[in-house]
Amino acid sequence: MSTSVAIKRGTAAVAGSPIVPRPRVRAVPRAAAPRPGEDLYTELTSALFSGFARRDQRLKAEQYLHGLLTAQGRKSIRNIAAQIGGPAAEQSLHHFISSSTWDWQPMRASLGRFLERGGHPQAWVVRPMPIPKAGEHSVGVDRRFDPERGQVFQGQQAFGVWFAGEELSAPVNWRLFLPDPWVKDRTRRDRAEVPDEAGEETLEECAVAAALDTARWTDVTRKPVLLDIRGGAGRSALARLAAAGVPVVARIGAGSRLAIADRSLPGFGAGPLPAAQILESLKGLRRPVSWVDTVGGARTSRTSLATAVRVALPSPGGERMRPLMLLGEWDDPRRGPARVWISDLTQATVGSLLRLTKLAQRVDRDFAAIGEGAGLRDFVGRSYRGWHRHITLASAAHTATVLGAAYGTGHGARRAAG
Repeated sequence: MSTSVAIKRGTAAVAGSPIVPRPRVRAVPRAAAPRPGEDLYTELTSALFSGFARRDQRLKAEQYLHGLLTAQGRKSIRNIAAQIGGPAAEQSLHHFISSSTWDWQPMRASLGRFLERGGHPQAWVVRPMPIPKAGEHSVGVDRRFDPERGQVFQGQQAFGVWFAGEELSAPVNWRLFLPDPWVKDRTRRDRAEVPDEAGEETLEECAVAAALDTARWTDVTRKPVLLDIRGGAGRSALARLAAAGVPVVARIGAGSRLAIADRSLPGFGAGPLPAAQILESLKGLRRPVSWVDTVGGARTSRTSLATAVRVALPSPGGERMRPLMLLGEWDDPRRGPARVWISDLTQATVGSLLRLTKLAQRVDRDFAAIGEGAGLRDFVGRSYRGWHRHITLASAAHTATVLGAAYGTGHGARRAAG
């Protein structure tokens, strides 16, 4: 079975069992015959781990991935090692994750290429991931506000780039945000082995940098980047992505000020107006747009009221204003727009833009149903390198679980959910 067909079939059953063949270790001998989906698992691990120069490194990567998929509870190195050999394995895997020399970036790029060949991603969704931490020594830990929960917490903040389509989504790249106390404290940086190039940036700059890093990968087609810029300086984010030739669909606040660019519409020439005001003045142009919702493995057709209008982002100093599309979606036609987006895909239809925005929901659901159980937030070490290596392999575990949904393997149903 080809990768393309196999991943396409691994659709919305996000809670399916991971494809987990037994690893090549004495503690868990290989079965005589492969289980359903094992060939695909082998194809995935070959794509991700073939870059290791040493056989022992590849073996440890396979062991760690197997542990992420089968360990119960938190996917700590100790729990992972318990699946393959106990204390001796724990020391070996700890060194492999936290102290070895292998570079995680090539593995992430290979994961992106693997998913693009068969997963048919329609967009790259940049999703924030807060990681609560009880202690204060893990790299990047600080007190911060989590807008999802509406509360202050102590922990780390990361941004994941997810390759997303209607049928599946998986994280392929990550960037860890470093707050000022970590950027400016040399003792902290040295203790956590933070590289010199990791410097000061805002949360929004961190999110955009994650997308731009992904866009530099070879043999990966750039897709529209979905991100939320309601809390930052959106002009800079849009400019950086445009300069790199990366299309964008960005959620903005209702009060963001834009200028109507269509001469035939009321409000043209009135100067910058709040986005919600522009959309309300044009709500007579709303029309129903159908889109597919995938909840609990079922595909449900839904309809939203939406409209889009050409606008321009006001530029300081009399510079030429950049043309954009303003998209509004209504949950209740008697109220204002529930969600507001802007995009530089100015030739796109209202329907195609709205359906792209729904991929953010796909990612949120897959993160809750699979990513949490695959260990995306479970690294318990303190080092910068260890965090990046763990989350790279946890992303591979998420992908293996997505693919396992196609086969109903019956091996540890929902075990990846811990």
